[in-house]
Amino acid sequence: MNNSNLPIDGYIKFNCVLEKSNSAIPELFYTQLEKFRRILYDHKLIGVYDCGIGYGNISMRIENTDKFIITGSATGSFQDLDIAQYVRVDKVEVETNTVYCSGEINASSETMSHAVVYKSNARINAVVHVHNKQMWEKYLNVLPSTTIESAYGTPEIAKEISDLVINERGILITGGHEEGIITYSADIEDATNLVLKYLK
Repeated sequence: MNNSNLPIDGYIKFNCVLEKSNSAIPELFYTQLEKFRRILYDHKLIGVYDCGIGYGNISMRIENTDKFIITGSATGSFQDLDIAQYVRVDKVEVETNTVYCSGEINASSETMSHAVVYKSNARINAVVHVHNKQMWEKYLNVLPSTTIESAYGTPEIAKEISDLVINERGILITGGHEEGIITYSADIEDATNLVLKYLK
């Protein structure tokens, strides 16, 4: 893999404001997210590269709010996560590149991308971000794709993702984030199955 599109430290590019809390994650969200994250992990769509940088994350919107639960930063290497490795995202300011969250660790480096998908359509309740080189190369600029110039975790790619999300269910390829693929849907099972459909 060409690591030129990865951040220098492998992780967060935005400003993360974390309010420490050990009760931020509802048990039901944790159970659902873990179930489908494990499926994606077993398909190697979430994991860690040989260089030690993790990839892939998954989230669910808290109903009727702009808040959502997402996997924490640097969790891709773990087969299973405990509840403390999930984070509640309370607010995202794309303009200032700032994420406000609650939990025990920082939110995923892909939080900004998840947030703009949710903001694009109120009926979207789940977002999945995975990595797969073969899928990425096959579908780049075939399926809706961001430009190669827009790096992940930045306001630029957030704006492009927002422009591409026009329905409540879909898939897009992140051109400037090598191997990156995002699916979204009204529920987490469907968003996961949509990734697996294109994997075949």
